[in-house]
Amino acid sequence: MTTLNLTTIAARALVPTRDFEQSKRFYQAIGFTLEWSSADMASFRSGHASFLLQKFYVPEHTHNFQMSLLVEDVDAWWTHVAQVAAAFGITVERPDDRPWGLRDFPLFDPSGVLWRVGQRIAG
Repeated sequence: MTTLNLTTIAARALVPTRDFEQSKRFYQAIGFTLEWSSADMASFRSGHASFLLQKFYVPEHTHNFQMSLLVEDVDAWWTHVAQVAAAFGITVERPDDRPWGLRDFPLFDPSGVLWRVGQRIAG
């Protein structure tokens, strides 16, 4: 009997964008590293988290697209992101404790993609 190697390496979301260049600048400004970029796709990483930004925009899809980012210190992330996002005309709500066990804040990127940036609540 042959043993199959079903080991996975990563699952990465393809995040849509209305303005590809603006979104690349936004994600770098909030702390992601641009690993590589082509004419219609870019790879971003921060620590163990990564995603692909795609030059693809359908309003109904983009405005219903959501990402979750777990961080070690949500308040530090909020302080940084709130300042940076303001330069893009984006207001960011303060973090709050949620009934699902996270302290998080919602962040809309320049295209309308919703990110929930949070950390687990102790206990």
